[in-house]
Amino acid sequence: MNPPDFTLDKIKFATDGSTFEKAIGLYESGKVTQVEEGIRSYTAVVSGTKPYRVSVEARNFRYASCSCYLGKNDTYCKHMLALAIYVVQDGKPLTADNKKIVQNPVCSGKLGTLSDNELITVKQAITSSLKYIKAYTGPSRTWFAYQNSLSEGCNRLSAVISDLPVSVQTSGLLVYLLLRLDKKLCTGGVDDSDGQVGGFIEEVVDVLLEFTKLDPSCVNAFDKLKNRETCFGWEKPLLKTF
Repeated sequence: MNPPDFTLDKIKFATDGSTFEKAIGLYESGKVTQVEEGIRSYTAVVSGTKPYRVSVEARNFRYASCSCYLGKNDTYCKHMLALAIYVVQDGKPLTADNKKIVQNPVCSGKLGTLSDNELITVKQAITSSLKYIKAYTGPSRTWFAYQNSLSEGCNRLSAVISDLPVSVQTSGLLVYLLLRLDKKLCTGGVDDSDGQVGGFIEEVVDVLLEFTKLDPSCVNAFDKLKNRETCFGWEKPLLKTF
């Protein structure tokens, strides 16, 4: 079977956790059957309450259809996602890391610093994730796709942040990330009327506050925030730790 254009990471970060977990359950219990490859597309029968006919396009896992109730009402469902997972994995088993979902940034609880190579890798991952948090210039019909992009960017950043060790070095990295996000909101044309990015910023601030409890010297990284005016004052809890 020829691989699709999307990857498992793309599926995982661009899907809500509940749907992803349900789709994993279908995939691992052998509910995806009769898989056939067409011209840049795949079809299958996915067993749910009854067998459903499902198709997914190779270019984008969201270009899909399903004969279930949700699918008939143009709602992306777990059956579509289960087939997308199948074609990415080519039927092979998933590892624990494949199935791990991180949709909110958390403190790892581990003290330590990143090596030079690790720091480069993390910075590249942050920059790559930030590309999903972009200005909105499209027509109203693309609004939901745009919101999905913001959500995917925040999910990707959450996974990066949650693996970071706690130190002044990594605190500085997160402060820099917050300032980049703030700039996107203030002058970068990001339309955050749903509050996804703003909420994510507040969660990163909470992670930094956890950092300071484990390593009080992390507050030194907050010096960059002095005398700065941010979009909604997210820096205030951090500056209070001085």
